[in-house]
Amino acid sequence: MMTTNLTRLDPFSIFDDMMRSMRSPLSQDVQRNAGFVPAVDAHREDEDLVLAVDLPGVDPEQDLSVELSGRTLTISGERRSRNDAEGLREIRYGRFSRTVTLPAEVAEESISADYTDGVLSVRVSGVYAEEKPRKISITAGTRSEHPGSKDQVEVATDEKQQIAA
Repeated sequence: MMTTNLTRLDPFSIFDDMMRSMRSPLSQDVQRNAGFVPAVDAHREDEDLVLAVDLPGVDPEQDLSVELSGRTLTISGERRSRNDAEGLREIRYGRFSRTVTLPAEVAEESISADYTDGVLSVRVSGVYAEEKPRKISITAGTRSEHPGSKDQVEVATDEKQQIAA
C-alpha cells in the first residue's frame, strides 16, 4: 500500500518565510552598510530656489556643511548612530553628500540655511532673477495663390522680417 502526503500551498507561509529571510543578520549588515541618502525637495519661490532636506537626528552645528563652488551647491554631513547595539536596525546612518547645480552663479551672501525640526532649509536668493520672459517680434508674410493650393503662405524675404531675441 502506498501512502502519499499532499501538502496545500499556503501563500501566507511563503510570504512569512520571505519576510523572515529579509530580516536575517546578513541582510541587516547589507542595509547597515548601504549608507544614508537624505531626501531633497527643491522648488522655486519667485526668484529664489528653496531646498528642503530631511535630516532627522543630525546635529547641524557639528555634522552639516553647505558649500558653494561656482554654480554647484553641495550639502554634506553625517548622521551618526547613538548606540552600537545589535538588533533590528532600519534607520540608516553614515556620511552623505547631495549636490545641486544652480541655474546661474550667485554670491555666497545670497544663500541662507536654517535647521528646524529635522529639516534643513536652504534658500538661494535671486538665482532666477535673470530668467525673465522676453518678447519675440513677429512680422507677417504675404499670401499668394498658386494653382491647386488656395491657402499657401509665402514668407517675406525682405529686411523687415526679424526675430529679435
